[in-house]
Amino acid sequence: MSVTTQPGAPPAGAIPLTINIQYAKDVSFEVPGAPGVYMQPQGQPQVNLNLDVQASRLDPNQQIYEVSLVIRAEAKQTAPPGPNGQAPAPVDESAPTLFVAELTFAGVFTLGAVPENTVEPLLLVEAPRLLFPFARNILADITRDGGFPPVFLQPLDFVALWQSRRAGGAASV
Repeated sequence: MSVTTQPGAPPAGAIPLTINIQYAKDVSFEVPGAPGVYMQPQGQPQVNLNLDVQASRLDPNQQIYEVSLVIRAEAKQTAPPGPNGQAPAPVDESAPTLFVAELTFAGVFTLGAVPENTVEPLLLVEAPRLLFPFARNILADITRDGGFPPVFLQPLDFVALWQSRRAGGAASV
């Protein structure tokens, strides 16, 4: 059996992306109104999420990169449900902040012999896709351990995120 590859393509069976290590680079959880926020009846908090993917080369002579998922979750207090289960009023931006959770979850990745045009999608799509489940669990755990309902991030489309960054001119590694 013979295997043929196109010029510039990685050899058959080669792994284009290797995770060397992954780690929580920075974790922060604040409850600015504690202990008062725990003493008041609460509805389901309104959580605003921001997520960014960052990549930087660690050694100019090698294909080794650090890729980071930077997540910020800020929860505002909502009114508790009304009598007979009627919906609470919409969240007011001046509502008290219940908590702020910030997480930078990173990994060090080695790229195999890949064409130059695949470096960016590997680092900004595939690497964060591998890191995401671990970051998602950490965020859920710290919000739950902080006394609030856990924040569960929904699966993300990293291809769409990368494409929107490229359209805005912000994606370069």
